[in-house]
Amino acid sequence: MIKVVAKHFIEESRINDFLENAAELVESSLKEDGCISYGLYQDVKDSEVVAMIEEWEDRDSLEDHMASEHFKSIVPGLNEFYE
Repeated sequence: MIKVVAKHFIEESRINDFLENAAELVESSLKEDGCISYGLYQDVKDSEVVAMIEEWEDRDSLEDHMASEHFKSIVPGLNEFYE
């Protein structure tokens, strides 16, 4: 099993747009073979801090995820929201 914690710091004025776009990534990723869990979490003390916590069956599943069409099309767009 592989766990990934991807922590992001988002511009305050763009947090809602980020969450909307990231939700599409979560939804698509949860349908992938080998995905055990994939969640998007916002810090209750600092709304500009967001983490994606993923759990994959193995490294091959994670690599397949990173090579998926939805990952390659959504993730580059999320980069514009980072501080």
